[in-house]
Amino acid sequence: MKVEKISDQTKDFFQRVFEITRLIPKGRVTTYGSIAKALGTAKSSRMVGWAMNASHREKNIPAHRVVNRNGVLTGKMHFTPPEAMQQRLEKEGITVVEDKIVDFKKHYWDPQTELGS
Repeated sequence: MKVEKISDQTKDFFQRVFEITRLIPKGRVTTYGSIAKALGTAKSSRMVGWAMNASHREKNIPAHRVVNRNGVLTGKMHFTPPEAMQQRLEKEGITVVEDKIVDFKKHYWDPQTELGS
């Protein structure tokens, strides 16, 4: 999908996603859906994924800490090399086996709970 111009509304949404992503503590992860819910847009987890794909053009966004609802590293193909996502998580003490976080519930960070949304 080629996007000629990203709307201001989309840019604002992406910035809000980036703000939450920057708050995820080291050694913790959250999900696309959890970020969407924290923003009050529960059905926009796919758009959160698009924001994570675009985050590589921004600074200081720990996109490696955002995974799917089962703890799977579905966004790894947007890292260079794809193994970088797992390597960054492991550097923070998170074990990943076959692209899935071990003890996902232990590492899960819920922005709604943590940020009081």
